[in-house]
Amino acid sequence: MRARLATGGGIGALARMRVEGYVRSGRVLAAAMAALIVLGVAYGGGAAQAGEAYGYSAAVLFPVLAAQAQMLLNTEPDVQRRLSMVAVGGLRREILAGALAAVVASLAVVAVAIVAPWPIGGITGPRSADDPGLLVGFTAGIWANLLLVLPAVALGALASRAAVGSTGLGLAVLASGCVMGYVVGVRDSMVWWLGPPLLPTARATVDGLDVPAMLGYTAQSLLWTAAAAAVYVWLRRRH
Repeated sequence: MRARLATGGGIGALARMRVEGYVRSGRVLAAAMAALIVLGVAYGGGAAQAGEAYGYSAAVLFPVLAAQAQMLLNTEPDVQRRLSMVAVGGLRREILAGALAAVVASLAVVAVAIVAPWPIGGITGPRSADDPGLLVGFTAGIWANLLLVLPAVALGALASRAAVGSTGLGLAVLASGCVMGYVVGVRDSMVWWLGPPLLPTARATVDGLDVPAMLGYTAQSLLWTAAAAAVYVWLRRRH
């Protein structure tokens, strides 16, 4: 394995191995089924304008992306993960490889979420002159989906067995993080910084490109991701 990682580019090779292991183990089916159910519910109620539809689907897909990241990082047995760390050249590079693998898997789900509403008639154009154009709404929706990838991956990493030591505790961390995102990740809350901006992101896309709001929520998402990543690195160093 060490020779394969050395010849395959280190971090990139390890990330590819983890994605392959996630797919071949069959765990990807659970995430795929959950994503399809969520998207079916999101778009089953009728057509909506692009920004509103994509913003809502991004918010409800967050737990799916976080759970997928957790499952992907839990696929590798503990002993193999330690061997990978040695083979790739240290903890930092092994963490980067895991994050890269989880991001790639999340982007695949996001791609499905972007395409899914079109064949089933889930997207409609402007209904009045005051509504944002289709391209504007589509751009805002893409932003919403991409914005939540990093915090979802960070939460999944925090809930992984490598960070918390057990699958049961990891599920508790995952559930708590998702609840915090929906309940307190709102700017009007005194503790908005405890969660990523899930529902505010969805609301920000309704009227198209609200640039000040988008910049603010992007900053909040990145700051929350950085804080969660720092905690994850600290927990990994303890184990």
